[in-house]
Amino acid sequence: MKYDLRFKSKSLKDLKKLAPDDQRRVIERIEGMSEGLTGDVKQLSNFTPEYRLRVGAYRVLFEVEGSAIVIYRVRHRRDAYRK
Repeated sequence: MKYDLRFKSKSLKDLKKLAPDDQRRVIERIEGMSEGLTGDVKQLSNFTPEYRLRVGAYRVLFEVEGSAIVIYRVRHRRDAYRK
């Protein structure tokens, strides 16, 4: 199934803060995920958003809403699950 990608404003700010190489790698993995949730995707329990994509030391936190993937945050793993 092909998913549309939607980025929340905080996720775009998070991406801009990354080093250029990390930005490129994260964006490539997000684009690959749009083809059917491929990659290191895990459903989270007791956490919102519901899913995470692991890209090296970074976590992409997202939800699936119908045929769209909504990206909420792109954070370093040490900060990803803090409120």
